[in-house]
Amino acid sequence: MMELTNRPRRLRTSPALRKMVRETRMDKSSLIYPMFVREGENIKEEIPTMPGQYRYSLDRLPQALAEVADAGVPSVMLFGIPDHKDECGTGAWSEDGIIQRAFRLAKREVPDLYYIGDVCMCEYTSHGHCGILDGEYVDNDKTLEYLARIALSQVQAGADMVAPSDMMDGRVAAIREKLDENGYCTVPIMSYAAKYASSFYGPFRDAAGSAPAFGDRKSYQMDYHNRKEAVKEVFSDLDEGADIIMIKPALSYLDVIRDAAEQIDVPVAAYSVSGEYAMVKAAASLGYVDEESIICETATSIYRAGAGILLTYFAKELAKFMDQGRIG
Repeated sequence: MMELTNRPRRLRTSPALRKMVRETRMDKSSLIYPMFVREGENIKEEIPTMPGQYRYSLDRLPQALAEVADAGVPSVMLFGIPDHKDECGTGAWSEDGIIQRAFRLAKREVPDLYYIGDVCMCEYTSHGHCGILDGEYVDNDKTLEYLARIALSQVQAGADMVAPSDMMDGRVAAIREKLDENGYCTVPIMSYAAKYASSFYGPFRDAAGSAPAFGDRKSYQMDYHNRKEAVKEVFSDLDEGADIIMIKPALSYLDVIRDAAEQIDVPVAAYSVSGEYAMVKAAASLGYVDEESIICETATSIYRAGAGILLTYFAKELAKFMDQGRIG
């Protein structure tokens, strides 16, 4: 036998020991489940590009929310899909808008969940862009007042937190000012601080009907070649009053999550987006990978990179795996 003093394998000899010395630990309290709400009645409509995910009408929403709560997932982010869209995305802040009605219903019927509002305009504009247009260019400064109005309307309807995802410069400050002047100084902002212009969003745009009618979003979402720019965006949002920052997407941007986690002292969230979900489901359906193992491994990699909060369409599955001791 070799005379080895250091044997790293000693700490891998049993499941109990491996879990005892685990460096990355996860808990269900860190999970957020994204959900889609649409107009209509008695609708639970599967999203073709996201098997197992649905668009719900308001009357079917409480049951779906109860299932999330029963799974042990504590938080939900709601996305609204209106029937009517216009140039200014009026439905995004209307008192009778789909997302405002959804928050009021959710808070009444399933009050124990924590509700987060996605603050953006792309689902509500006829052109599919995330702001007010000047010709075919999104006018940053004109858009800020609209975003602030949307955030306020969601909070007034019952949202516990708002999450601006538009990537306009100055949006966090505009939202913070609007909330504070209306008496909502304790409502936190989770900023999509580093949101990249990514091909991984394709299934979401199918789910929400939010694909741009022309051009793309590269003039406001980040270039995926850039890493240092993300740190600049993160610190800019913190200076404006963000309470939590988010990196989106997650799996191809683990280095960015790590950079953020090492340099800031507020919670870091990551959004494992629709394309990541769809790839796992597609590969599993063909028998190329074991779905449950891949879900656990990919989620762990995001936490290991430094995320403390995970938005994922696999939230209910991950909660179950944590209960079973497979991860966590």
